Amino acid sequence: MSTRQPEPAYQRYPAYCFRASPTYNTWVKLTAADVQALRSEQEYRSQHIYFHLNHPIRFVRLVGVIVAIDDITTRYTNLTIDDGSGANVELKIVRLTPDVYNSVESPSNTVVDNVDVITRPGIFKVAVDGRPLDLGTVIKAKGTLAEFRGNKQLELKRISIVDTTDEEAQAWSEAAEFKRDVLSIPWRITSAEHKKITREIKRESRKIKQYEELKINHERKKREHQKMRDDYLAKREVKMEAKRQQMEALMNEGALI
Repeated sequence: MSTRQPEPAYQRYPAYCFRASPTYNTWVKLTAADVQALRSEQEYRSQHIYFHLNHPIRFVRLVGVIVAIDDITTRYTNLTIDDGSGANVELKIVRLTPDVYNSVESPSNTVVDNVDVITRPGIFKVAVDGRPLDLGTVIKAKGTLAEFRGNKQLELKRISIVDTTDEEAQAWSEAAEFKRDVLSIPWRITSAEHKKITREIKRESRKIKQYEELKINHERKKREHQKMRDDYLAKREVKMEAKRQQMEALMNEGALI
């Protein structure tokens, strides 16, 4: 009996087509269960690109309740959120270590401008816009995808506190609508769209080539100008040295009279 898996009912497009995807460059509204179910493919793991059907996903938005706040290391703090979907997701907050953090130049002591991790003897808390987070706080979080010990997690990029049930319900409605209208339907590219993508790539390649050529020409002209300047200064130095020797000779002749 064959154990061969059936082919998926959608086409997998090459990476150069991802720019045309409705999910690639947007904050994709998912549930925690959706995040954990995302598929990884070996060739895209280093780029942190995951897939739902054939939709490439890099950026995720979640809304849920904080059920854990963990002080992992001086480099990381984790928030765990539960959105009632049957799975949890960890949000990793990257902290600025003392050798990097500058209270004058940095708006916060993490890579997220409105998030601070406060640690003092006997005190540990995470604050968003100056408001401390507690277990049970509902948040809206945006982050990039990663994986740790077999579970998907988000590296936090943006966060806000959800203050009202209306705002939370609106966020759930947006996620359900996005899933219905976008994620549940395999992504398809028409031949006209594919031609447009290839034209754009060729145009961008030409621009990059032109830029590189301009850069090379600029560097060449810069070197030529520097050589001309060096030659001029060298000749000037020779002339000045000749004049100096001539004046020295005249002065020496005068000294013998």
